[in-house]
Amino acid sequence: MVTRRTLLGTFGLGAIGLTMLPDLVHAADRELEPEYLDEQLRARSLPPLSERLPKRPRIVGLKAMGRTPGRYGGTVRTIIGSGKDVRLMTIYGYARLVGYDEHLVFQPDILEAFQSENDTVFSFTIRDGHKWSDGSPLTTDDFRYWWEDVLLNKDLTPGGGSLDLRVDGNLPRFEVLDALTVRYSWERPNPNFLPSLAGPQPLIIVGPSAYLKQFHKKHQDEFRLAALMKENRVKKWADLHIKMSREYRPENPDLPTLYPWRNTTAPPAEQFIFERNPYFHRVDENGRQLPYIDRFILNVSSSSIIPAKTGAGESDLQANGIDFTDYTFLKDAEDRYPVKVDLWKVTRGSRVAILPNLNCGDEGWRALFRDVRVRRALSLAIDRHEINMAVFYGLGTASADTVLPESPLYKPEYANAWIDHDPEKANQLLDEVGLHNRNDDGFRLLPDGRPAEITIETPGESTLDTDVLELVTDHWRKIGIALFTHTSQRDIFRSRAQAGHIMMSIWYGIENGVPTADMNPQQLAPTSDDQLQWPIWGMHYLSLGQNGKAPDLPEAMELVKLQNSWRESSNMPERTAIWQKMLSIFTDQVFSIGLINGTLQPVLRTARLQNVPRNGLYGFDPTSYFGIYMPDTFWLSEEQV
Repeated sequence: MVTRRTLLGTFGLGAIGLTMLPDLVHAADRELEPEYLDEQLRARSLPPLSERLPKRPRIVGLKAMGRTPGRYGGTVRTIIGSGKDVRLMTIYGYARLVGYDEHLVFQPDILEAFQSENDTVFSFTIRDGHKWSDGSPLTTDDFRYWWEDVLLNKDLTPGGGSLDLRVDGNLPRFEVLDALTVRYSWERPNPNFLPSLAGPQPLIIVGPSAYLKQFHKKHQDEFRLAALMKENRVKKWADLHIKMSREYRPENPDLPTLYPWRNTTAPPAEQFIFERNPYFHRVDENGRQLPYIDRFILNVSSSSIIPAKTGAGESDLQANGIDFTDYTFLKDAEDRYPVKVDLWKVTRGSRVAILPNLNCGDEGWRALFRDVRVRRALSLAIDRHEINMAVFYGLGTASADTVLPESPLYKPEYANAWIDHDPEKANQLLDEVGLHNRNDDGFRLLPDGRPAEITIETPGESTLDTDVLELVTDHWRKIGIALFTHTSQRDIFRSRAQAGHIMMSIWYGIENGVPTADMNPQQLAPTSDDQLQWPIWGMHYLSLGQNGKAPDLPEAMELVKLQNSWRESSNMPERTAIWQKMLSIFTDQVFSIGLINGTLQPVLRTARLQNVPRNGLYGFDPTSYFGIYMPDTFWLSEEQV
């Protein structure tokens, strides 16, 4: 079956007719300029709005979205845990070549239009007159530069490019069709191409070539390049280019961007200031250029005191660094400060998941964890109702680690797989495995005579994890399993897992609990070394067989096979069927012991901040936290509302 998808930016979310554009642009020249830019406009260091916008900007019809057109101005403060978290502005800003709308449907954004033929040929049309934040034009040469001089350059891209750009190990054919159109084509389907462009950490295929060429050995004089390397304290030209071109973590204030706000602060710093991009490509239905808010200020603080600072009125928009355990404290802050606290639904497959490491170095436990009866027994022994009531005040849902009801792929049998609290059945399963002997303390004995003692490791970043583990310890004691907790820093925690030193860990469930069949099901198969239930198998997949070990458990092997089949699929029914098979295997095999999902994330905002949804889906992938709700449309009223 051959499919063809064509989308024009003018018919995106809330778009209005292009016939109105001339009037909007002329009006903008007269009265719709942001006051924040007045000084630059008077000095003529910045051209008028009609010369800054693309000929066909993306028009966001806010009223059609149930929101209100806003006013320019103001600063929004937020708190981050380290300088690295400037990347949140890339996630929140959510300017993508192709992005998701609030219904998780693809739409052109930076692009004016895109066309997909059978998911093998993708044609992208850029907006005529679109400009980077420094006023330089966005052209097909920027795509060509990134393709020829970055992706194909072995110094800059030694691994041959992202897996999302490769099909059967092969990169696509890149073509410039005309002044506004580029094309990427593969011999076989690449259904992951569009989702990777729309993701929270988007696949990069374009860059500001006019700026970046000065850091590239092909385009820069050798002596000048050496001087730039010395100035930026790097020893290799490739390291210089990578440092100056990093988009996801925007630490270079001089790097032109297409996002609604641009960083003006070089690290290290205790405060990062992002100011409006005067060339941003979106406008509202009244011709006002987005974003409405002039500045975002990111204040760096210790992660442990972000909740306290948030509750003390030091943030205007905060979800990062706070958790459900902080909700009561933050809600009380409404009585002291002009803030509002809402609860959004977390999109994780499970807010907390227990992950037996099928690659752990202990041979005895590795063999047990690979026996599905052990994983099912551990799951059945847990009283999820007690956890929900004690930790989540009964507001979550007992569930396996799987997709949420908001996903079109949801089925109740996935959510209900092996979650009933049934200690009797759990004991029966462990007896069947051969763990029927017990010591004087009532704990089971392994075949080698050791007591059945499991050490579960955690990065110790959440008191919620600790609360959950105290309850699970009691639940497992009733089936003869002793549970101990070990805490380590996140980096050490991950490296220990990848080395096989961790028996079991507590972490989040699957990242994307609201997928569509268009999204890659790789989270259900061993495809990455940060999947804590099978990191060594994931490393093997991620490295194309160069590192790690291939899975040797039949069900895990089947998941990899199905995931590869999805990558080769070209139609929605086929992809849906693959997703359903993978969800069925993943939940029935209990590769991740999910506990509670549908939990809630506090979102604090100043009472003046408008257009922030009262109810939203909160998660990294695919919603990009606030991203799909378009923070460039948030605005500050003069009074509290």
